[in-house]
Amino acid sequence: MSIKPGPPLQTDFFARDVTVVGRALIGTILLVEGIGGVIVETEAYDAGDPASHCFRGPTQRNASMFGPPGHAYVYRSHGIHWCLDFVCWPGSGVLIRAIEPIIGLDLMTKRRGASEVRRLCAGPGRLCQSLGIDSRLDGKPLHQTPFDLRFGSGSVSVSAGPRIGITRGVETPWRFCLVGSRFLSRPRI
Repeated sequence: MSIKPGPPLQTDFFARDVTVVGRALIGTILLVEGIGGVIVETEAYDAGDPASHCFRGPTQRNASMFGPPGHAYVYRSHGIHWCLDFVCWPGSGVLIRAIEPIIGLDLMTKRRGASEVRRLCAGPGRLCQSLGIDSRLDGKPLHQTPFDLRFGSGSVSVSAGPRIGITRGVETPWRFCLVGSRFLSRPRI
């Protein structure tokens, strides 16, 4: 896939129901400091979801998720890997699970210490490592540098199914994937 960037995503894009945003992000372009590719997999979480970091209310860790739409929520998963969510309505967000890496492959490969392009950004931890995302980006607006989020060109086919890597709310079909992508973190069910 090649990148043909469209107009930038504005804050109002994110000020919607988390499932609408999660699906709409498939096929958009995510760049961080000019490095990135096409979003191919997301998962949605809202405040009423037992699998969400916001289920029990605001904490110091999840404060960004209760901020305004269109901001980043960056956190460590299991104390190991950084993960990136896009904040929608307060207490809700979309986890960016995978992108098809296109721009900056050499730097991504160096950061990951891996050469298989398909696995550079297949999974939230790999994605953040490849794009250089860490806690310094928590709470940053998505419409300003270092982020560059844009609509892609053309329509895409999106599938929905159960989320993965969680123990609560597993049956909720809020995992969205680009149909036919070989860059997903795990195959579609």
